[in-house]
Amino acid sequence: MLAADVGGTKTLLGLFECGARRPRPLLVRSYPTAAFASFTDILMAFAADAGGPLRVDAAGVGAAGPVVDRRARLTNIVWDISAHEIGAHLGIERAGLLNDLTAIATSADVLTPEELAPLQAGTRRADGNAAVIAAGTGLGVAFLHRLGGRLHPMASEGGHADFAPRTDREIELLRMLRAEYGRAEVEHVLSGPGLVHVHRFTHGPEACAALRQVAPDDRAAAISQAAMTVQCPACVETLAIFVGVYGAEAGNLAVRGLATAGVYLGGGIAPKILPLLRSATFLDAFRDKGAMSELVSQVPVHVIVNAEAGLLGAAVYAQALLGSRARE
Repeated sequence: MLAADVGGTKTLLGLFECGARRPRPLLVRSYPTAAFASFTDILMAFAADAGGPLRVDAAGVGAAGPVVDRRARLTNIVWDISAHEIGAHLGIERAGLLNDLTAIATSADVLTPEELAPLQAGTRRADGNAAVIAAGTGLGVAFLHRLGGRLHPMASEGGHADFAPRTDREIELLRMLRAEYGRAEVEHVLSGPGLVHVHRFTHGPEACAALRQVAPDDRAAAISQAAMTVQCPACVETLAIFVGVYGAEAGNLAVRGLATAGVYLGGGIAPKILPLLRSATFLDAFRDKGAMSELVSQVPVHVIVNAEAGLLGAAVYAQALLGSRARE
């Protein structure tokens, strides 16, 4: 099987074989998405790295954008990906396309305890739903609904929902974002570029030594590092706002999806700021839900620390396309 996780920054591609609990990786490679003109070009580069033509029975591709009629337009890069074109290129009928967060959500049931870092133990209900939220190049959201005893991922573009500030300081941030964009989305705060927006808000016209001679693509990481090492008080406030908004939005998902089976934080940012996500800043915002506070206080919350969870989920999806239960 072939699996892919196509993001705005990088694309992971892998060859897998079926497994009883989850697919087993045979070869995995990473490529800078913007360095290629199309997904087909990345497939050809992967084939070259694999040593020849790709001979697979099924393909599952997670893409960072809405999937409509088996086609996706990536949100953060000008690309279209078509399941039909993938199948034609590989010479197979079983080719499927899913939203990247749906891919991460698809991996949730097969992740091991070592691939999850707990933020709130809670009590996982076997009859409950679940949710995934992932801040990275953008902000992704997915729900998992319990049907017939199993969790079924449902795509969402919730990262583009309205940003709902909770504090006076966040209201000021909203005004800045609205002045720049006309409308403030959650992704304008909860993402790598969003962290840079918050940094501009907290610093105003003041220069920040943490960003001196830092390339634009590396600014979010530099801000986080300066905050976690307390090099810059304004950077500390920047990350505190980010973490508080992250907690509030994760709690909103728990309420909206009645996610009593768990909320998962995916994406590249959460594992890097894990100590702050375990702080009261995140958890208080997560639990502060009025009449629903007691309910969300019992929701298990974990950070997915497997950086290839999206690729794994795409492989799980590809295995399902084969219509067979895997063999050991």
